[in-house]
Amino acid sequence: MTNAPARTDSVAEYIEDFARFIAASPSSYHAAAEVARRLDDAGFSRLKESAEWPTEAGKRYVVRDGAVIAWNQPMASASITPFRILGAHTDSPGFKLKPKPTIGSHGWLQAGVEIYGGPLLNSWLDRELELAGRLVTRDGREYLVRTGPFLRIPQLAIHLDRDANAGLTLDRQRHTTPVFGVGDASQADLIGHLAHIAGIDGWAVAGYDILTADTQEPRRFGLADSLFAAGRMDNLSSVYAGLVALLGAPEDADHINVLAAFDHEELGSNSRSGASGPMLDDVLSRIGAGLGASVSDKLRAYADSWCLSADAGHSVHPNYAEKHDPVNQPVMGSGPLLKINANQRYSTDAAGAALWARACAAADVSYSEFVSNNTVPCGSTIGPLTATRLGIRVLDVGVPLLSMHSARELAHVNDLVGLSRAIGSFFAGA
Repeated sequence: MTNAPARTDSVAEYIEDFARFIAASPSSYHAAAEVARRLDDAGFSRLKESAEWPTEAGKRYVVRDGAVIAWNQPMASASITPFRILGAHTDSPGFKLKPKPTIGSHGWLQAGVEIYGGPLLNSWLDRELELAGRLVTRDGREYLVRTGPFLRIPQLAIHLDRDANAGLTLDRQRHTTPVFGVGDASQADLIGHLAHIAGIDGWAVAGYDILTADTQEPRRFGLADSLFAAGRMDNLSSVYAGLVALLGAPEDADHINVLAAFDHEELGSNSRSGASGPMLDDVLSRIGAGLGASVSDKLRAYADSWCLSADAGHSVHPNYAEKHDPVNQPVMGSGPLLKINANQRYSTDAAGAALWARACAAADVSYSEFVSNNTVPCGSTIGPLTATRLGIRVLDVGVPLLSMHSARELAHVNDLVGLSRAIGSFFAGA
């Protein structure tokens, strides 16, 4: 299977391919693998972190667990050449298999799961879910696996909870355990089933990182098919937009374009493949070392570098408008967001706002500012982490969504395409 880079001048082509990207990426490990596959198709070379890296111009990438960093090093790159970085993340909220995951109750077979990140729990009820992620065998080999529709978290019928519509309360331990069949749990083997799908022996599996994903297909709908619903758009919308922009970026830029898609953002990014870890600095330092950069040269390159931290943001919700700022109320369809927070939960400052204005103008894309209501504290992104770790100038942007952290989120097709166009202008040097 191969894919030509999606065309950002065709909304239909972009959205169709984005839907395929989401479908191929039920876990962060699958997302990193799908990015790698597309980079391979586009002529990028995969490098091992334990190997010596080439120093000449070229298009390259590395994968670390569920994270991937790709870059295009132009011919004229020197020791002080700055970087233009698109930062995003591959993981999404959901549930992760616990140790001893095959459990049961009252004749039902169930999967023992731990909540991953901050999912909107009620949205995961009564949906056909799959298990997806990686198995690691005793010899250290990794195998990607996915089940297709396999699990369901059944809600209690209204007849047995007459007050459910007055206020649903879910116990995170007792009420979120999915079912996958009936029978004797002592005779079932969930990991063995996953191993069988992967084509390996169950006894050989020594470790696993397996998460849930919604299996409903992405879909356009609404007036003029302008709305788009899918799982995991927080934050595959940014990963895909950055990938498309990188594949279409000029190869003779006066900077080095980088796509950095981290894992574990939904958990706070504190891992070796998260934005708080050393991965991005490792890669940039090795690129600089290959160009003969001294410590001073590296700092000079960083001083002229920029990072777009792209992560999903909030559109104003028509049924809960009071939750938003009374003046700054971005509506889906008005373009991607520039995310601003006085307390630096987002990294955007005046210089970053000016850069985003230039990039959007060059791409002929409108945009809206997002700022939180003072009574509703905002979350954060990889932006402040990157700025703090590297000292690189960072601004926060993203696609406006409704139902963020739901099993199935909602976006506008023009915003999805507009984000990639604006990133393309950023990579072109706007």
